[in-house]
Amino acid sequence: MNDLSRFPITRKWPARHPDRIQLYSLPTPNGVKVSILLEETGLPYEPHLVSFDTNDQLSPEFLSLNPNNKIPAILDPDGPGGAPLALFESGAILVYLADKAGRFMPREGAARYEALQWVMFQMGGVGPMFGQLGFFHKFAGKDYEDKRPRERYVAESRRLLGVLDQRLAGRAWMMGDDYTIADIAIFPWVNNLVGFYDAGALVGIESFPQVLRVLEAFRARPAVVRGLGIPARPSA
Repeated sequence: MNDLSRFPITRKWPARHPDRIQLYSLPTPNGVKVSILLEETGLPYEPHLVSFDTNDQLSPEFLSLNPNNKIPAILDPDGPGGAPLALFESGAILVYLADKAGRFMPREGAARYEALQWVMFQMGGVGPMFGQLGFFHKFAGKDYEDKRPRERYVAESRRLLGVLDQRLAGRAWMMGDDYTIADIAIFPWVNNLVGFYDAGALVGIESFPQVLRVLEAFRARPAVVRGLGIPARPSA
């Protein structure tokens, strides 16, 4: 078994099961991408809550694993070649874990790159735009008198939903019949948009029936139900 004690992050979040993948996260759209995939694959893992309330993400221990101070991050004691691997950026983690498990990602050929393009579509478009919309609709930005920033992100979010709706027409999932990391990347953000951000009416979500259909199927998966609450937040 590889010794994880040389990684400073384990001083703040000790590994009770050092033979398992260590997940450092929070149940946000980006965070639950990884917990959902871990639940789907059955890969053994140990979750650790990175609390933004206490600025855990700015601690030296967390920064030693992810200098960009964002969740999620993982530490796999059995990485490539059997050596421990520390990894951040949710999209990179999804690709790595799917490859490790041999599931939820085409192994080769054109389909692999097509799946990757939709993961990148989420990373570069859906996540940033939906996140900005949430800021201007629900959080401090809602108090700005100038509503042009909010309207810009509403319009772009609608455009992105239109791209998704067109892609999903006639398909069960983003890649057709196969559920992949493309869906696991995208639909936590759609779920957050209409749920936590309460922006469904704002973006006219009913105008995107294919997105709603697949969102319902996504929410119905047992691994998604579990993954959306991992790591568990402390009870009030």
